[in-house]
Amino acid sequence: MSIDLSQFHAAFFDEAAEHLETIERLLLESQPGQTTDGEALNAIFRAAHSIKGSAGTFGFADIAGFTHGLENLLDRIRRGELPLTAGRISVCLKSRDVIADQLAAHRDGATAVDPGRLAEIEAALLAAHDEGTDMPVPVAASRPDGGHYLLCWDRQLGHPEGLQDRLAALGTVQPCGEQGEELVFQLQSGLSATDIAESLAFWLPPGQFRLEHLESQGDEAFGVFVDTQPVVATSATEPAVPVDEGWGLFAPPAAATVDVSPPVAEPAATGSTPALRQATPQPETSIRVNVEKVDQLLNRIGELVITQSMLAQQVERLGTLASEELQRGMAQLERTTRELQEAVMSVRMLPVASVFGRFPRLVRELGQKLGKAVELQVIGEQTEIDKSFVEKLTDPLTHLVRNSLDHGLESAEGRASAGKPPVGRLTLRAFHQGGHIVIEVSDDGAGLQRDRILAKAREQGLNVSDTMNDAEVWQLIFEPGFSTAQAVTDVSGRGVGMDVVRRNIEAMGGSIRIESLAGVGTTISLHLPLTLAILDGMSIAIGNEIYILPLSQVVESLQPRAEDVFTLAGQHRLLRVRGECLPLLALWEIFDIQPRVREAHEGLVIIITVASQRVALLVDDLVSQQQFVVKNLETNYRRVRGLAAATILGDGQVAFILDGAEVVRMGQGG
Repeated sequence: MSIDLSQFHAAFFDEAAEHLETIERLLLESQPGQTTDGEALNAIFRAAHSIKGSAGTFGFADIAGFTHGLENLLDRIRRGELPLTAGRISVCLKSRDVIADQLAAHRDGATAVDPGRLAEIEAALLAAHDEGTDMPVPVAASRPDGGHYLLCWDRQLGHPEGLQDRLAALGTVQPCGEQGEELVFQLQSGLSATDIAESLAFWLPPGQFRLEHLESQGDEAFGVFVDTQPVVATSATEPAVPVDEGWGLFAPPAAATVDVSPPVAEPAATGSTPALRQATPQPETSIRVNVEKVDQLLNRIGELVITQSMLAQQVERLGTLASEELQRGMAQLERTTRELQEAVMSVRMLPVASVFGRFPRLVRELGQKLGKAVELQVIGEQTEIDKSFVEKLTDPLTHLVRNSLDHGLESAEGRASAGKPPVGRLTLRAFHQGGHIVIEVSDDGAGLQRDRILAKAREQGLNVSDTMNDAEVWQLIFEPGFSTAQAVTDVSGRGVGMDVVRRNIEAMGGSIRIESLAGVGTTISLHLPLTLAILDGMSIAIGNEIYILPLSQVVESLQPRAEDVFTLAGQHRLLRVRGECLPLLALWEIFDIQPRVREAHEGLVIIITVASQRVALLVDDLVSQQQFVVKNLETNYRRVRGLAAATILGDGQVAFILDGAEVVRMGQGG
């Protein structure tokens, strides 16, 4: 009975991605020219070996074949036969990228890896085996013994899947038909016979194919079979022996042996007890669960929260009629619901290391490109974030990191003149703060230039003033098209991206803040909610409508006095709060709703903070403060400006969750 292995492909892709992450992380932690942790090299080798083995099992011959070449190089490095140099690290990282692209091609139906690129990296892998070679060199320069070859294998083996692509990657292939019981091909390649044999070892079993180096191209009747020196695939432990009579067509001159045997397993422990102890499998402490199942469970928790809210409202309406036992039961239900909700949400949480892990390589390669020595410091990588944030954070953080490297950190000369160490420092930090996740991107560079930002803002026609505080000035860099870069590079400086960064963070229910000191450095902080599924909010009334404000944005609420409200230039209303003048926005005007009150001193004002700006919102009344289940508005209706999402209240009424930042922009004419 055959087994359909396709059902296990998803697990293979997930595990392979984890192995690639391990390879990249440990390679980037390795220091060329220094004593490298042997266990780290073993872990890198094991990760590559696992990918190769699983790929072969599931029929992904291209992945298995390419990874075999990487595995060979890693094996020699870990056994101390080759030093770990910067060039070999780069080759291994590029090989890791090829494997990632091959996985994507099989998983998502993406474009297959370009054969030219594949051949280039394979050649670099082979060149990296040369003693004393640091950076990869062209094949022609490092492998002068290339040329024409004759390749033969048993006809019964047929044409193994993936072999034709492998041959094409090695050079020019010409089928020569069948000769006796063998299939014959002519191959022109710049690689040596040893390298070719090693490259083919995964598709053609050792000892079952022949590779001959031809002195010249053959004439008619396959004259190339005469007086050639065959290269026989055999075990490295066996002595070179003349070609066996079983080869048939070939004359019996001595054959040069090529080691194409698979990697030998690690020797077992000599003592029986330790060996048994090592072989004993440890019980699994984790399971793989499809994220859709977790989302379904979380949706049910949301419905439970709504039901609990409905019951709480009914008990409240009963007032004194409600028995003490009923009230205690409702309190217990509320506690249990919250605990269950927190437990389920924790299943969706992942360490922020899954995001930060992408940046050591980016910093390394971009630092080399810019000619800057950069040390990356990562703090709090075990801080957990919602899984839905992982992919959404990648682009904003990448943009911030590139900006810090390109514009924040000075050149070596600039740092020397400023009395700073030659190596710049970039820090990624994550931590919990007041029910939020805070992610910081910091550098010890030149800091933001206040005067230059204000001058550029005036050039672009923005309404700015020298009396603006630093926080307000820093927010100008998030205006569309804003850039103070003196030159546009292929890294950054086009003024495209920082406004998108802010919008992406706000779309996640978060905010972005900047602290900067000239000559000292800059810190950009992203403040995000713990989850997008459940929201702690404050419900407010405007006319007959109920809206929800995220509690994370609310600073305070108050009933202002009439004398504290005034108009500036006959247009903008301001509210004086303890000596500070805040913009006063009426929500009924923004959303065109008939309110119960129109004057600020007759209603209530809620002060919120968005984008480091404090704003006062005029509402009719405060209704309650509680948790709300977030429902995607675009999925069920369409995007509406000023509204972030929707929720269902305890009485079954639908209420909208406000997008504070967008509401402020609408109120200020943006």
